[in-house]
Amino acid sequence: MFDKSTWIRLPRNVVVGKGVRSQFLEVVEDLHLQGRPLFVTSPTPREVAADPIAADFEAAGIDPATVTIERATFEAVEEVIETAETEDVSYLVGIGGGKAIDIAKMASHHLNMGFCSVPTAASHDGIVSNRGSVPDGDTRHSVAAEPPLAVVADTEILANAPWELTTAGCADIISNYTAVMDWRLAHRLKDVEYSGFAAALAEMTAEILVDNADHVRPGLEESSWIVTKALVSSGVAMSIAGSSRPASGAEHLFSHQLDRLAPEAALHGHQVGVGSIMTAYLHDGERGIWQDIRNALDSIDAPTTADELGIDDETVIESLTTCHAIRDRYTILGDGMNERAAREVARKTGVIS
Repeated sequence: MFDKSTWIRLPRNVVVGKGVRSQFLEVVEDLHLQGRPLFVTSPTPREVAADPIAADFEAAGIDPATVTIERATFEAVEEVIETAETEDVSYLVGIGGGKAIDIAKMASHHLNMGFCSVPTAASHDGIVSNRGSVPDGDTRHSVAAEPPLAVVADTEILANAPWELTTAGCADIISNYTAVMDWRLAHRLKDVEYSGFAAALAEMTAEILVDNADHVRPGLEESSWIVTKALVSSGVAMSIAGSSRPASGAEHLFSHQLDRLAPEAALHGHQVGVGSIMTAYLHDGERGIWQDIRNALDSIDAPTTADELGIDDETVIESLTTCHAIRDRYTILGDGMNERAAREVARKTGVIS
């Protein structure tokens, strides 16, 4: 008797386009959210998005509370929780890049409140996913949370974000290629639960970026549109799967270990992009998928080498040989690479010289 069941939680509304920031109050009304919101933001996003949205709410007779955070930390999550309880708010709104949205997401999960996502940079798929990520000392914690009730992504704002943040978002999506390869491998060898639909969706998002890499250019709203749609699809794939598997494999383990070995040396998306070049080679050998990934990253000005990441060759090798132990997730790295094998793949793919 078939008795499998699952809950898939997805955003109810996704609004993407020029000037849609001004429609946020309308989105909230469509969701039937009542009461006072708490805006979670950071300094620059507050100026470009949070304060104008707050003015729209005030004009409608609603006085939102606001918390401005500097860094993504568990202390910031606690600050948001305490403010929400003190200010008697009904829902949260993350306005900014990854840190503001992740903090709002994790706080809303703890408070059992809904939250909405208003990204000001297309830097990673956390803008819509059901997971939050916060650094803690020399490591990074990824925790389950609720996806946003709505995502409002203004392409005009996103196009004006620092270009490196957009290229990091592109690289994060392109790395779905190797994440899905690892997921299929784990399914075959370790009987890890697998969703063909979530995997296909995640792969499609990577293909969107690879196929359109020549059209992703600084300051273009069309580029923001392409990247944001791909990020939304990637986040939805994770919600369908009920895990980060569609978008996180060995390339993410590599990045997390780099965070320990060389903190804040490079952006997360850039690190997983370089990791994806090497792990694609491990999966595919000489057949060329790793070269397609490398070419796409190069086309959008994302790093493809250790030097471009600002990381020395030996740190890359140390990360490759040790990152398998970060978490209990089976990938192409298995129980680890030895130094000679790691050096060979890094040199073969041009990541180190």
